[in-house]
Amino acid sequence: MDLVYSHVCGLDVHKKNVVACIITPEGKEIRTFSTMTDDLIALKEFIKAKGCSVVAMESTGSYWKPIYNLLELESIKILLVNAKHIKNVPGRKTDVKDAEWIASLLQHGLLQGSFVPDREQRELRELVRYRKSLIEEKSRELNRIQKVLEGANIKLSSVVSDINGASSRSILEAIINGEENPETLAELSQGKLKNKMDELKRALKGLINHHQRMLLEIQLRHIDYLDEEIAKLDEEIKNRMLPFEKDLALLDTIPGVGRRTAEQIIAEIGTNMEQFPSAAHLCSWAGLCPGHNESAGKQKSARTRKGNQKLRSSLIEAARAASRAKDTYLSSQYHRIAARRGANRAAVAVAHSILIIVYHILKQKQPYIELGPTYYEEKKRNMIIRQSLKKLESLGLKVTVESAVS
Repeated sequence: MDLVYSHVCGLDVHKKNVVACIITPEGKEIRTFSTMTDDLIALKEFIKAKGCSVVAMESTGSYWKPIYNLLELESIKILLVNAKHIKNVPGRKTDVKDAEWIASLLQHGLLQGSFVPDREQRELRELVRYRKSLIEEKSRELNRIQKVLEGANIKLSSVVSDINGASSRSILEAIINGEENPETLAELSQGKLKNKMDELKRALKGLINHHQRMLLEIQLRHIDYLDEEIAKLDEEIKNRMLPFEKDLALLDTIPGVGRRTAEQIIAEIGTNMEQFPSAAHLCSWAGLCPGHNESAGKQKSARTRKGNQKLRSSLIEAARAASRAKDTYLSSQYHRIAARRGANRAAVAVAHSILIIVYHILKQKQPYIELGPTYYEEKKRNMIIRQSLKKLESLGLKVTVESAVS
């Protein structure tokens, strides 16, 4: 097999140490470094001293990041490789053999690097991901509040639509302060909730103890803290998103995609679609394309790959939002697939469609064009007619088809 690179380095990365295997025409050299910054700088100098033009390492957790950050400052090509693609032959496995295997594959040009955005986008990605984590934590805390209220036989969530709304917050604070009278608590309601006074009074009649009041106080304080931190992240992300305002506005034209989802998409994939040869490559990278499992000429069921979990979850959330829109192509697609394959698979299929739309919008810099809810039926009109006739004939009916348009 021909050599593609003459001077290569394979890195087997772990939490506490890194094994480096350098292969050059002079021979092979293996050294182990710790992951402290001084030792990583020594690793960089070792790679430069040996004249390596390309380095490959597995994308192991977040342990690759400090090494990548140092090496990207040098004129060295770095390949961050999916561990599944370079799985070693089982048996006699050691860190040294892993590093040698990576270096050998790299030397013969058998490795393909993963998409790694530039430093600014990586920073933006970390901010957006952390904000999403805080939002999810806030949702979990609200669920805990409902659990405490249920334990006290207070059915507030059965009456109000938002347990974190203004009325709910006033009622919860009154409960924490020791108020137990359902009528007094119900008087704290605002807006349309006042139309449900009788139902609200019944829902607020319960038995709440001291420890439950303490739990509610801690949980509300935690929610306030999370709101403050989310607001700080919103401001920082907004400032970093200023160069992408036009792209955000274009993505916002897609049904189900709001501002935060658009920010998540740009943080994960950027705005330059040249790194993805086609929309299909992008969907595969995100883990939203169908899997393949064929054996003996039979196509078996195959799950979608893992891909980018953060992007995938955001797009599926957008797909579920799009399914609730009226008179749109994506909503029609969701309900058509959900009827025969289930809601979860329909959501993945619509998320796949949304990502294809995102790819073309960012590449062509054009807004989303709504196809309408009957687009699929019009496109498949003749096929639907044939299928309908076949079903009717199977029931013993003879049908004559005539156009309704004169």
